[in-house]
Amino acid sequence: MKALTRKSNRILDPPPSLDPVDTLALADTHDVRGNRRSGTPTLIPLSPPPWHLARPGDQSGEDPGTSSVFYIHMLLRNTLFLHCLRLFILLQTSLTLHLATAQELTDTSSMSTNGEPQKFQSPLDVEKYPGTPEGLNLEQVHIYVRHGERTPVGVRMADQPANIPEQWIMCKTARRMQASVHGMPEIGDQFLESRKIVERKDGTSMPGECLLGELTDLGRKSTYDYGTSLRKLYIDKLGFLPDTLEKADQVYFRTTNMPRTTESLQHIIHGLYPTSKCHPNAIPPILVRNGRDENLIGNTSNCKRLEVLLVGFAQGALFLRLFESSYAHVIPLAAASAFNPTLEPLDKKLSKYIGGKPVRVDGKPRASGIMDTIRAAAAHNIKVPPEFEDKGVVDTIERAVIAEWFSDKTEEVRRLGMGRLLDDLSRKIQHKVEYGEKDPLKVLVHATHDTGLAALCSTLDVFDEKWPAFTASITFELFKRTADPQSSSIMQTVMSPFRTMTKPEYFVRMRYQNKNMVLPMCADEGKHLSGSPEFCTLTAFRERIKELTPVDWDAECAPGGRASR
Repeated sequence: MKALTRKSNRILDPPPSLDPVDTLALADTHDVRGNRRSGTPTLIPLSPPPWHLARPGDQSGEDPGTSSVFYIHMLLRNTLFLHCLRLFILLQTSLTLHLATAQELTDTSSMSTNGEPQKFQSPLDVEKYPGTPEGLNLEQVHIYVRHGERTPVGVRMADQPANIPEQWIMCKTARRMQASVHGMPEIGDQFLESRKIVERKDGTSMPGECLLGELTDLGRKSTYDYGTSLRKLYIDKLGFLPDTLEKADQVYFRTTNMPRTTESLQHIIHGLYPTSKCHPNAIPPILVRNGRDENLIGNTSNCKRLEVLLVGFAQGALFLRLFESSYAHVIPLAAASAFNPTLEPLDKKLSKYIGGKPVRVDGKPRASGIMDTIRAAAAHNIKVPPEFEDKGVVDTIERAVIAEWFSDKTEEVRRLGMGRLLDDLSRKIQHKVEYGEKDPLKVLVHATHDTGLAALCSTLDVFDEKWPAFTASITFELFKRTADPQSSSIMQTVMSPFRTMTKPEYFVRMRYQNKNMVLPMCADEGKHLSGSPEFCTLTAFRERIKELTPVDWDAECAPGGRASR
């Protein structure tokens, strides 16, 4: 479990537009004499200077050994002066870099293709959030959000004529690493601060260069904006959450153990509850599970039966794009045989961009890898070959990739893939229903991946067969309805003290990509709110989730599997 650490009442890793950069003194553009210079930023140590740089004889003309008292006096004075000077440089440099960073991110966040909003980003639309039928009160919200924009997870199409960059200089912000270092008893715990810079295989480096699959500056900005949208919706518009977070038990934040999701969640938190709106004693932790316990995405690592099914049905391992090199041996045979023929007509247009090789589901690069690179480039306003701007071309590749990953919708795959996550959701909702106000938890935010969102939608039969955009999100909202006192007759009102109180009704609404989802499992009469099919009764919702929950996870995940019912 990771926790947000507060230092001087400031949560670490703030949103890019507010990032004070580093707390180490930087000699970024000038040397110690004030002369303009170029090169890699230099870290100025904050320890006292070597003794020979502060010799009293250097200022007075005296022999250094003539006056030990004078020597000590001058040493202390010069040391204090240098510390003050360095503090001044620190503040000036931090302010300058902060302003430059804010302007840079403002420019970056407005990037778009042909002046239009980014196609591959899905911000939360507060203005179009639909109202609810009278009498329904929001009780709890579960949010699953994909991380922000990132670099491709592999280097593809870097050569001519595609010329998509191999190195992406788009990670200039939040390069600070801060780790708690246990000091001596008389010193106490301290923080070790440094900067992270990507080193290339030839030993060279470029500040601001991103790792493969890393959250970029644009991704940090978009996830921070997502957090501010959550604040506008659930605090400013609906008044559901408190304006200031006074107690950490009102919120729940969890992420997969990947840097891009963890950093995305940090920025979402800062947008939802900035430092000024978070009580020092209510700093929310960020929860992370061990790989064997992870359920935000299909866990093929700890469920061999699921891996067997995915390979057999050519869906591809859900972890494939997260740990691509580890799953290079997974060859989706069925999807390849079914969809490679549909990709063959694209060879004349696209093969020149991938070294003359054909575009195939199981090709090198894989069709999913091509789409990954193209989408990441387009999201960052990087020019892609014109053929990849053709909707027909992109749609053809997307259909093949979707089939590779999500074509299998058998009950066993649904149960082993998303069953445990849905069971977590169902149990937490039921706990809120049973304990009411005694359960203070109001909002749960999970940072996940495109595969997690698509698998959830596919499991519940509402997947639109489109790859989830960056910052796309799914929400499950729990509503409570009590008896309407205005609808009671006079006789009912008179007799009300003598009859049992009507139990409240509960409903669940699923939303994806700013749209209400009408769940097929709640389509029958009596399984949803009359006149509002998107509001599934909690009873119907939990009944279906129970069917999707593994009875014995370990037994069902054995390579041979085991019938659960």
